[in-house]
Amino acid sequence: MTEKLTEMGAKAKQAATNLAQLSTSQKNKILAEIAKALETNVEDILQANQYDIKHATGMEQKFVDRLTLDKERIFAMAEGVRQVASLPDPVGKIDQGWVTQAGLQISQKRVPLGVIGMIFEARPNVTVDSAALCFKSGNAVILRGGKEALHTNIKVSEVIRTVLTAQNVPADAVQMISETSHEVAQEFMQLTGYLDVLIPRGSAKLIQTVVKNATVPVIETGAGNCHIYVDETADLQMACDIVVNAKTQRPSVCNAAEKLLVSKEIAQQFLPMVADALHKYNVEIRADKKAGEILGKRAVPVTTKDWDTEYNDYIMAIKVVDSLDDAIGHINQHNTKHSEAIITKSYQHSQEFTDRIDAACVYVNASTRFTDGFEFGFGAEIGISTQKLHARGPMGLKELTTTKYVILGNGQIRE
Repeated sequence: MTEKLTEMGAKAKQAATNLAQLSTSQKNKILAEIAKALETNVEDILQANQYDIKHATGMEQKFVDRLTLDKERIFAMAEGVRQVASLPDPVGKIDQGWVTQAGLQISQKRVPLGVIGMIFEARPNVTVDSAALCFKSGNAVILRGGKEALHTNIKVSEVIRTVLTAQNVPADAVQMISETSHEVAQEFMQLTGYLDVLIPRGSAKLIQTVVKNATVPVIETGAGNCHIYVDETADLQMACDIVVNAKTQRPSVCNAAEKLLVSKEIAQQFLPMVADALHKYNVEIRADKKAGEILGKRAVPVTTKDWDTEYNDYIMAIKVVDSLDDAIGHINQHNTKHSEAIITKSYQHSQEFTDRIDAACVYVNASTRFTDGFEFGFGAEIGISTQKLHARGPMGLKELTTTKYVILGNGQIRE
């Protein structure tokens, strides 16, 4: 497979060179055609998806949900492509410019990254989002999805590649790896010289595997062990509503809340209230000793392992904390740098929380479920970066570009 991967890499590099020359209007026109083609080919895509679902034996229901497409979801994917087309094009934008003492005119200009590798699990929408965002930002992309969604991903990529060919753009701007073995994944992570960056999307296990084995630059995304801290000044009904939304609105995604920390001063009043609300959604509560004493049979004992676990399920661990310092310390020790929230009426507490919490997104009096490229106004996202270099938080078009300096002179030499 190594030879085939390097061939794909070489074709992607050539395609990226061509993409970088396309105008914004050309890219938008092609994206509109891709959106139309997804809708036109909806039955073929659904047929491929049904094959994948039928053979997805032994998968947990939450993963089957991620894998499953219907007509509404495919049309939503097409609408996402149109939204990407409507977004400002970052390529060619000047971030800053100045004239030096030597009379050189220097400008910092946005340019594509080049060739982006995506490695992800059972989410066919990632194929479409990634292709659209990479194309609009002038990048070629090589995609490696999970085996569970293989036939769906292949069909979707075929639809996109057919449009590219019809529009006289290299189809190799979007390529899908059809081999899903771990050996091929390992080779893909080490496609040095062809991939400019590798972006994993999926479980914490997948992301850490990529980080440990990749020899190309990696942008870490995804894993979300997200917390909500309810302090002693909080509006308890607001807090309850936010916790329920953050946990139950879609528990299988990375921005769902997994842990609830509650100030000891309101625990007796708030915990029964929020437990009753969560139980309406059949949420299993895992409580520390203090919370367990209050909740009794409505909770099971938490384990040490729970504090570092991303459930992606109807499970929530609860801890009673002594203070804001206690809450911040616990969160910074156990979180995945994704999204954290405080529910409070105290301006001082909100400022201290936002200043001291180490995460890509920090909320005051709002659900963590808003950590999303669309909700932030970026259109579709290629992932939510939990690292600190280059990009952090929801990654839109700008985060898929880098910069170059263009220097204009009129004969200057350095003495």
